[in-house]
Amino acid sequence: MVWGQGVAASKFVPVSVTICQYDAQATGQDYATVTTKRTGEQATELLALVNAAKPVAKKPSICTKELGPTYVLRFTDNDRGVLSFTAEAFGCRRLVATSLEGQGKPGVLPAPRQVTAELIKSLGLR
Repeated sequence: MVWGQGVAASKFVPVSVTICQYDAQATGQDYATVTTKRTGEQATELLALVNAAKPVAKKPSICTKELGPTYVLRFTDNDRGVLSFTAEAFGCRRLVATSLEGQGKPGVLPAPRQVTAELIKSLGLR
């Protein structure tokens, strides 16, 4: 993963998304107890928010110290492809594509970016 490298936006067409919330202060089995799933239009809207964040050329160097949740977003498409992102709702607010799995999926991940306020608001579990 090189900051500033990768496509500007993901061309992935999701049909659903699973959102896992990881608590920075939790330990043991409580680490990721909050999970929610959204389908269809909601998944498409969430990926649009991810793509709306502009790619960042360099890894952020100044970050706040507060701890908050980290989210893992796993988008799924009709071909059983899975595109995964990690989004930090604290500190450097990094938004990084971590993997693109599935047959016939290009291995090119979107460039790292920073989480926007709109994206964090949208991740609220419902």
